[in-house]
Amino acid sequence: MSSRRRFIKKAAIGTVGITTTFSCGGSATNKDDVTKNTKPQKKPLIISTWRHGLAANDEAWKQLKNNKSALDAIVAGVGIPEADPEVRSVGYGGLPDREGKVTLDACIMDKNSDCGSVSFLQSIKHPIAVAKKVLTNTPHVMLSGKGALQFALSEGFEEENLLTEKSKIAWKKWLEDSKYKPVINIENHDTISMLVLDEEGHLSGGCTTSGAAWKMHGRVGDSPIIGAGLFLDNEVGAAAATGLGEAVIRTAGSAMVVELMRQGKSPLEACKEIVERIYNKHKNHKDMEYLQVGFIAVNKSGEHAGYSIRPGFNYAVCDDIDGNRMESATSKITKK
Repeated sequence: MSSRRRFIKKAAIGTVGITTTFSCGGSATNKDDVTKNTKPQKKPLIISTWRHGLAANDEAWKQLKNNKSALDAIVAGVGIPEADPEVRSVGYGGLPDREGKVTLDACIMDKNSDCGSVSFLQSIKHPIAVAKKVLTNTPHVMLSGKGALQFALSEGFEEENLLTEKSKIAWKKWLEDSKYKPVINIENHDTISMLVLDEEGHLSGGCTTSGAAWKMHGRVGDSPIIGAGLFLDNEVGAAAATGLGEAVIRTAGSAMVVELMRQGKSPLEACKEIVERIYNKHKNHKDMEYLQVGFIAVNKSGEHAGYSIRPGFNYAVCDDIDGNRMESATSKITKK
């Protein structure tokens, strides 16, 4: 999910309407009617970070129901916020770096632990689709910068100007003071991450972002890094991160969440332990005043959870029982 302001001043916005449920096809669902006398099914299940995950989930669900692969569903789903100029932290319309350049990161991972990633990619609206091409059409995991752009063009993607007028105005206003603070708030939370448990019980995941606004040119966050922004083991579960990428990278966050699930912890327990580890390691860090990190996770049984350092982190969940709805993550710090 526009200048950077303190997360705690904006977080309440993201919690509005979290009890509303929708079917993944788009119509309203009465939760009581659906669940009464019905044994809940754990799959398929889609989880996406933040409110823009609702639209992403709807499209991904549609793809799954049309017998598309989980990877295709992820590409189509997160492609919705990537193309939405009002989503200021992803793709087209994303807030630029301090030089006014919109640079994008993305990764994708499948049930076989095959993965593809792009970082510091410019002028391509859908980095998640390029990341999938890296997975399917190259022997590599990650391509970056000009090389990633060259590859994208060779695969038929077209260059576009991703800096919208609204984001350009915000950047010019920021230049008046040119102060960078890594505040991750409801308007600048950097990432949409999506995890999919398909009907066969297989896991896949993806992340895409325009990264932290006003970052140094060339900065890459956690989102394209397998093991930091995203990780899964099809025998165990999947996890993905949102928030300040530097803190997630320092702790290999998503990989650690999956490893804790391997040891028998629930998704909530695993997310909580790694968030608290990040919190403790950053207690005296210069970023602590603004630090926000959140994780989503799902295990092979379809249990899911989210947990964050500060309140206000929410995520979209989509299944056959309750439709598409927002759920609020538990947080270590409870006061806004």
